[in-house]
Amino acid sequence: MSDDQPVMTALAEITAVSLLHSNLPAREHMVARLAALIAVDAPTASYVMNASTAAETGITVEDVQSLLVAVAPIVGTARIVTAAERITEALGFVIELAVAELAAELEAEESADES
Repeated sequence: MSDDQPVMTALAEITAVSLLHSNLPAREHMVARLAALIAVDAPTASYVMNASTAAETGITVEDVQSLLVAVAPIVGTARIVTAAERITEALGFVIELAVAELAAELEAEESADES
C-alpha cells in the first residue's frame, strides 16, 4: 500500500499483526474474522476487504452460509439477514471488479497483438 492511502495501509498492518499473534490456522482465523464482522454488523466494505483472504484460505460460499447459521442464535435473525445481504453485495462487487480487470487485460493483449 502506498502512503497516499494511510487508512488502508493502517488496516493492512493491523490485520498482519493479528495474524502474527494468532495461533489459529489461517482458515480458522478467517472464519473467526467473518463471525466477528457478522456480530458487529459490519458494512459491505468490510466484507469486500476480507473476501480475497477468505477465498485464499479456502472458505467457500457454503462455509459462509454455515457460519451464518452457526452464529444466528447469538446475533439474531435481523443481523443475519443484514449480513447475508452485505456479503452478497460484497461478492457481487468483487466479481464485477475481477471481470473489469480481466476485460482490461484482454483489451491490452488485443491492442498489443494489433501493434
